[in-house]
Amino acid sequence: MSSGTNLASLLHRDVDGPALVVDGVTVDHRALAATAARWRGGLVAAGIGPGDRVAIVAGSGVEFVAAHLAVVGLGAISVPLNPLAPAAELARELLMVEPAAAVADQRFAPALAAGIEQTLTLAIPALGPADLDGADPVPIAEVTPDQPAVLLFTSGTAGRPKPAILTHGNLLAGLQAVLSLPVDLVTEPHVYLGVIPLFHVFGLNTVLHLALLTGGTVVLGDYRDASSTIDLIHEHRVTIVPGPPTLWQALTRAPDVEPGRFDSVRIALSGAAKLAPQLRIDVKDRLGLELADGYGLTESAAVVAGSIGTDAPLGSVGRLMPGVEARIVDEDGADCLVGDPGELWVRGPMVFPGYWGVPEDEASGPLTDDGWLRTGDVAVVDEQGYLAIVDRRKDLIIVSGFNVFPAEVEGVIAAHPDVAEVGVVGEPSPTTGEAVVAFVVPEDGVDPDPEDLRRYCVEQLARYKVPSRFVIQSNLPIGPTGKLQRTRLR
Repeated sequence: MSSGTNLASLLHRDVDGPALVVDGVTVDHRALAATAARWRGGLVAAGIGPGDRVAIVAGSGVEFVAAHLAVVGLGAISVPLNPLAPAAELARELLMVEPAAAVADQRFAPALAAGIEQTLTLAIPALGPADLDGADPVPIAEVTPDQPAVLLFTSGTAGRPKPAILTHGNLLAGLQAVLSLPVDLVTEPHVYLGVIPLFHVFGLNTVLHLALLTGGTVVLGDYRDASSTIDLIHEHRVTIVPGPPTLWQALTRAPDVEPGRFDSVRIALSGAAKLAPQLRIDVKDRLGLELADGYGLTESAAVVAGSIGTDAPLGSVGRLMPGVEARIVDEDGADCLVGDPGELWVRGPMVFPGYWGVPEDEASGPLTDDGWLRTGDVAVVDEQGYLAIVDRRKDLIIVSGFNVFPAEVEGVIAAHPDVAEVGVVGEPSPTTGEAVVAFVVPEDGVDPDPEDLRRYCVEQLARYKVPSRFVIQSNLPIGPTGKLQRTRLR
């Protein structure tokens, strides 16, 4: 990306074709660009300028996309938040980024209001479509590649969720890497299934941004209903179906799938969580699709490796994408031999510069002084350069492709008056990849009801972070240094 190029200018296409399909309503590329231009004017009228953070609390629809493009196009920083998160979680995230304003669609305006109220200290202007749409259009601002475009919350490698900074250059480098894969994503505009939430880097950059950049179409929906997802794919002749393993599992288990329902699909892609080899086999046997796998992190704009267009063996996430360097290192930081497992380090123009709103000594997080991103994942590479993720060094739990860090869940549960101690780990789940399990030591003389604890967590945490099981016991395994021994809990 040359100096002065805004990512939003590359996502606005002067073409007649459809850009978005939402609930049967189609919005073409020119209309979407015009709406974003008016919304930029609305943001300017509200006092928003370059560098300001703007939170977006909206479902996957036209309002989210228009708001996001408007914010980025203004040279401000888009902060997509999970609209289904409880008010307490939204409040914590708003306090970390201190946005100059927040945009919500009609459905989630009450959720945003509740989150703002619980911050106690922030007076954040809450804007809706009616506040933004009547303004005169404002042109796209020039930015430099290293200017922040998006803050996306991620658990990173340690601690509570933190907002990862992704610059205009990071996001475009990720897109350029995908476009360099051995498949044609440009000659004929593709139709993408958009069921991954847009506050997730996979849905935002690898689906939405990629489709807009190439003049394609995103059919937005919800993959939790397998039958309706199959109908969307067939009705709109979807050609690219990206999703987490939970999507593919749901599709393979859908009853009575009629022949030909997937005949439009050219690329089937799994990402955001580890793909079980058996599921890849099931997708081939039951749906007739060759399922490719990929690997990336929020901190790398969702891009590290991919198996699209390759003969990757079962269990592999493919080869490194163009522009990505990688090392597999042992505990001393020395490079491992081919075939030996070690921590995966990656480097490239898509790797983020650090976290926002954390102490200076923590801002660079997992980055080394020379730009390597320590992923915390244990990997192995074979003689042909195929990469496999074999385990995680960190305690991160991945539920349906979303990161859950035990410390955050433990902090919430520990605040319950009936709880003396708590330890949280993940366990394998046939439906979500992993599930959260909480081991609870009650206060003396108290017998907590697991269902009460679950309801308490639902009020404080996003649904995917809520433990699926609460195990009540008399003590937790503590090591000689006073640390919780999670391996014994597992």
